Amino acid sequence: AEREDNEVSFSYVSNPEFLREGSAIKDFLEPDRIIIGSSDEESLDKMESIYRPLGVPMVRTDVKSAEMIKYASNAFLATKISFINEIANVCEEVGADIDVVAQGMGMDKRIGTSFLKAGIGYGGSCFPKDVQALKQLAGNTGYVFQLLNSVIEVNNLQKSRMLVKIKKKLGGLYGATIGLWGLSFKPNTDDIREASSLVLIKLLLNEGVKVKAYDPVAMEKCRLLYKGVHCCQDPYQVAEGCDALILVTEWDCFLDLDYTRILKSMNRPYIFDGRNALEHLKLRALGFEYEGVGRK
Repeated sequence: AEREDNEVSFSYVSNPEFLREGSAIKDFLEPDRIIIGSSDEESLDKMESIYRPLGVPMVRTDVKSAEMIKYASNAFLATKISFINEIANVCEEVGADIDVVAQGMGMDKRIGTSFLKAGIGYGGSCFPKDVQALKQLAGNTGYVFQLLNSVIEVNNLQKSRMLVKIKKKLGGLYGATIGLWGLSFKPNTDDIREASSLVLIKLLLNEGVKVKAYDPVAMEKCRLLYKGVHCCQDPYQVAEGCDALILVTEWDCFLDLDYTRILKSMNRPYIFDGRNALEHLKLRALGFEYEGVGRK
């Protein structure tokens, strides 16, 4: 849009960002592409001159197309996550191994290896918001975006599916003590917006579960949201007296622990790996009852 009067002239430029939490500076300095959208060629030239030193591909387009690139990119990545989670669920039913399946899929250059990690779903400040926004944008025109309806539904079901697994293994949830490793929606950030942990905590508390939790950086935010959660000082304190542990966020600090110590401190030996990040064969050899997402 452009506005002119006797004194002021300005143009509107859409310049969507593709920064990831935890690596924003690197993503800004080394982007895959720069998108600039405007109806004013002079403004496009100025924006292009600003970004030219980065030496990366640029797309010049109109405002609506620039905005759509942003929404479509995040919606596609979210779709990829929900798709691999559906494949993982089928793997559980037929006895296949999602780790091997994803590896084989990723070798196809048309598919690639990124976002093929099965788990309990996506969260954060971008994917849920942008998927919903694109769905609504389409809906405003009368178009029903069926694929995104399914992407959202699958993402929501992954959390409750994990709860069903735990309930089945424990023979019930009421009165159980369950520990959560990780609260942020992904490692290297304290952001818990739309995090899987929040959904699990709510579901567990509603089932009468005593919930313990630890996250390297997101503890204070959890305390403010859920008074009923016992906030611990480290992963070992979470495990003490637990009937089950759930890996919710694949922080490095959870991947290299004294698992023999953890096993001895637990009430029952159940570990549910919501990110398929733990060494499951090693844990089973130690005596844990391990359950991942689509893993054998």
